[in-house]
Amino acid sequence: MDTQAPQFSHTTVLLNEAVESVLTSPDGIYVDGTFGRGGHSRLLLNKLSPQGRLIAIDRDLEAIAAATEGPDRISDPRFTIVHSAFADMRAQLRAIGIEQVQGVLLDLGVSSPQIDNPERGFSFRFSGPLDMRMDTTRGESAADFLARADERQIAEVVRNYGEERFAVQIAKALVARRVEGRAVRTTDDLSEVVARAVKTREPGQNPATRTFQALRIHVNGELEELEQGLNAALALLAPGGRMAIISFHSLEDRIVKNFIGGHSKQVVDRRALFAEPKPLALEAIARIKPSEAEVQANPRSRSAVLRIAQRTDVPLPVEHHKRRRGE
Repeated sequence: MDTQAPQFSHTTVLLNEAVESVLTSPDGIYVDGTFGRGGHSRLLLNKLSPQGRLIAIDRDLEAIAAATEGPDRISDPRFTIVHSAFADMRAQLRAIGIEQVQGVLLDLGVSSPQIDNPERGFSFRFSGPLDMRMDTTRGESAADFLARADERQIAEVVRNYGEERFAVQIAKALVARRVEGRAVRTTDDLSEVVARAVKTREPGQNPATRTFQALRIHVNGELEELEQGLNAALALLAPGGRMAIISFHSLEDRIVKNFIGGHSKQVVDRRALFAEPKPLALEAIARIKPSEAEVQANPRSRSAVLRIAQRTDVPLPVEHHKRRRGE
C-alpha cells in the first residue's frame, strides 16, 4: 500500500524575469519571502557566487518540507529557510545576524500545490474541508470564521477582499444556512450557497471565485502582511538593492504600486512650489507582465504583475526603523 503524500506540480510564474530583476550582485544576500516550491530560490542559488547567500521564508509547513526533505531538498550551505510570515522578515534575519540584504523577492500567488490539494480548501474545483490557512498550525480556518461571524462581518470581507457586488446576498445566505443547523464546512457547501446567491455570472468565471478569494485573503491577513512586508523589505535593502514583487489581483497590485510610488515619486506641495525636492528612498524600475507564450503554457500566470524598485542611498527616517521594530 502506498502511503506517500500526493505530489502536486507547480510552475513558477515570471521565473527568469523576477530573478534577473532582483539579482544585482552574485556575492550578495537575498531574501525569497515566499518560497512555495522553490522555483525562484533554486534559480537564484544557481546564479549566486560561493560568497552569496539566500534566506527563504514561508509560513506553509508543506513548503518548508519541500525545501528540507526528500530528493528535491536544497542541500546548499548558502541556503537557509525559515518558517515564518514574510512580514516578520526583518526580525527573522536579525536573529541570524543579518541587517541588510541586496534583494527581496515576493511571489504573492497561492502555489499550485496549495490550490490542487483538496485538503487545503483553497479551490472550489475540489471537494474538501474549508480551511484556506497558509499556516495550518495557527489561526482560524475559513469554516471557523463563517461559523462565528455575523452577517455584516461576512459581507464586509466578501465585498472588500473579493470585490463582490452580491456580498450582502451571500452573507445572508450563509448565515441563514447556519441558523438552520447546516453551517458551511466544506468547499462544496460554500460553492453551493454562493451559486444560489449570485444572480449574474461573469463569463468564464465560477460564481464562487470572488468569495473564495475574499475568505482566503481574510483568513491569512494577506493584505496586512503585504503592507508590513513591503516596509520590512525597504528597511532591509542596502543602497542599490532591489525588491521584486509579483502580485496576482488588483488589491495586491494596488498596494505594491502605491508603496513604490509613495517612495519614488515627488509630490508637489502647492503651498511650497519652490521647495527642495524630497529625498526618495526608492526608484521605480519596471512593471512586467508574462509573455503570451508563458500565459499559453501556464494560464494561471495571466493575471500576474511584476513590479521592481531599487533602493537609493537616501537614509530612512528613524521613525520607519522604530515602527518596523515595534518600538
